[in-house]
Amino acid sequence: MRKTKKQHEIDIIQCIKENNIVCFDHIPGFYMDLGRTQLYNLKLNESDGIREALNSNKTRTAGMLFSKWIASDNATLQLAAYRLVCSDEERRKLNQQYIEATGKDGKDLVPPRVLTKEEARKIWNDMDKEY
Repeated sequence: MRKTKKQHEIDIIQCIKENNIVCFDHIPGFYMDLGRTQLYNLKLNESDGIREALNSNKTRTAGMLFSKWIASDNATLQLAAYRLVCSDEERRKLNQQYIEATGKDGKDLVPPRVLTKEEARKIWNDMDKEY
């Protein structure tokens, strides 16, 4: 007997909880009744129940890891945990290299736009004509 979309959704939520899945793309590795394409075709990636189950696992896992990092004697883990909770000013002080990417007026600089091949070719040809 074929399962309905709702039955698949219920089974997937159960699978997420049992296997501590935190990413939608990992579901096909644990839930074998549907392939990756079928999951998207059924629009299960838009399911609020599945999203809530994934977010719940992600939040619980992040909290558990954060607690372990803080309690650890490993300085690298403690620094990583601190970077997650510190202010932007404290984070800048922690960085060994910090480059302020602002203009003269204090506004953030916008990254440069990448030229298309045609634009680059035109600039190159124009430069070639000048010399």
